[in-house]
Amino acid sequence: MSTISIHRTEILRITHARSRIFRQRYRRTIPLWKLAINSRSSDTSKKEELSVQISIPPQVDQLRPDGLRFDRLQPSEPEFGHEDRFEFGKFVAREAMLDEEYWTAAWLRAESHWEDRSNERYVDNYKRKFAEQEFNAIKRRCKGMQGQKCSCIVAVKKEEKHIKRSVIKSVVGTLDLSIRYFLQGETFPGEKVKSQLFCSINQEGSNRYGYIANLCVAKSARRQGIARNMLRFAVESARLSGVEHVYVHVHKNNSVAQELYQKTGFKIVETGKFESLDDDTYLLQYTS
Repeated sequence: MSTISIHRTEILRITHARSRIFRQRYRRTIPLWKLAINSRSSDTSKKEELSVQISIPPQVDQLRPDGLRFDRLQPSEPEFGHEDRFEFGKFVAREAMLDEEYWTAAWLRAESHWEDRSNERYVDNYKRKFAEQEFNAIKRRCKGMQGQKCSCIVAVKKEEKHIKRSVIKSVVGTLDLSIRYFLQGETFPGEKVKSQLFCSINQEGSNRYGYIANLCVAKSARRQGIARNMLRFAVESARLSGVEHVYVHVHKNNSVAQELYQKTGFKIVETGKFESLDDDTYLLQYTS
């Protein structure tokens, strides 16, 4: 049984080409039934697919937190409690709402992290462990700490008539957006500052900034503008939170990622006169 919420849709002023940003306000509907974990077949040769080409690792049932259902169908958009979403092509960017979406985001990050080392021994075990740890880390970050806010943004396939997809086959991209405060003495994220016995955080509005991390897209869904449009949604979400500057670190050898961010409007920050905590990355900034 599913519950439908009556809601109101408001189109924001900012649009990108044929993309549309919606703001929806309605009460979140919480299912009242208890989630059950079904036992799987012992045939280990059978694998479920994640975003077509990304498969759920063997024995993942042993690692799944209580309550997760990998066969859970993706609810329709009106059933969610998120306010903002960004439509582009066949996809929608929005904040993750379900534990199954958090888990899929964690697994996509595990796949991305080990993508160039797929032939290493025990790589499946490493990916399972990575996904488990990242899943727990995402949930901790999204609870917020010290006044900071973190959102796990996902790109999901749009609903289609007469087509039912599971949550894990709907999520095709993910990133984290954090709203942070500069530490005392900082002028940009990651700057080395003189250590102090007590470090204070200036929580004035002008001292806040956005930070993007963990951007990745499923192999099967690349070259469709998903990463670029997730970035646009993240930047707009930060702006609506009252943040003017959004930052991201990119490895100096990752020319593809650098080009992606620069096409989206990010520019490399000249930090030569400052001491940085990481000399292997560039710091990029987007200014609203």
